[in-house]
Amino acid sequence: MLPKKLHIGDTIAIVAPAKGIEKHFVDHAINCIEANGFKAIVSKNCLGQHHYFSGTLKERSEDLQWAIDNDDVKAILCARGGYGCIQIIDRISWAGFLDEPKWLLGFSDVTVFHQHLAKIGAASIHSTMPLNFESNSKPALESLFAGIQGGKLHYEWSTKQDNVAGEVEGKVTGGNLTVLAGLIGTKHQPDYQNTILFLEDVGEHLYAIDRHFFQLKNAGVLDQIRGLIIGDFSGIKDTNPPYGSDLYEIIKSHFTYHSTPISFGFPAGHLDDNRALIFGKTAKFNCKKNSAELIYK
Repeated sequence: MLPKKLHIGDTIAIVAPAKGIEKHFVDHAINCIEANGFKAIVSKNCLGQHHYFSGTLKERSEDLQWAIDNDDVKAILCARGGYGCIQIIDRISWAGFLDEPKWLLGFSDVTVFHQHLAKIGAASIHSTMPLNFESNSKPALESLFAGIQGGKLHYEWSTKQDNVAGEVEGKVTGGNLTVLAGLIGTKHQPDYQNTILFLEDVGEHLYAIDRHFFQLKNAGVLDQIRGLIIGDFSGIKDTNPPYGSDLYEIIKSHFTYHSTPISFGFPAGHLDDNRALIFGKTAKFNCKKNSAELIYK
């Protein structure tokens, strides 16, 4: 289910379902939203602080539920990630998404919501968030607003590492590798059959990334997907002594007996140029040795 495209004047709600966020980030996001012709409203506890989080479990759950159930809200923009979405997901009634789906936007820890929405058949947008609006590239912000307005996103990028060439078509899904791996085998895991899987991560050790890919492989996910797009893996850590394989060698090692197209270096994840991806929408993925293209239909 694709939510309806937004029109100028529609309302976007900002909620903080995980870690707390400072007011100046939200204020900047409000200005950005309004500069693009939309209205912005902020949930009751968005700027709260309860230890690490923006609020208690009850407060964060009520804020997200309010945004889901509010008929005036046409899109829900998560203020930031961190940790906390998994704590509240089972406290939320998602019936409203089945009756009248609306865009939910964010990345990193918000992968919890993206995966659950994929499970129930609702599309969402992997995008930058208010925490990063001040430092984001212009294309990153433009892709967010294009996505919610029904624009057909089309990306071309070059890669320093050699890709695994191929051409496939499927619904795009995925998100943060660590968060996604933690959902494997749970009731929030979607069907990966015939999908194009996008992955990004930040601050992980190489051995942990290898472990996560073994989790995906042993769960059958890597046999089900049609293509793999690797986004930004920021701050990757090694061990002492060194692990012995780099990020790209680790990933390719899990596809030794596959012909799955794999492209590296897509501009999305924990970086300023964080381009929006529509999860749950069909796209064509054309991958060559040192370049790739993703075209939404």
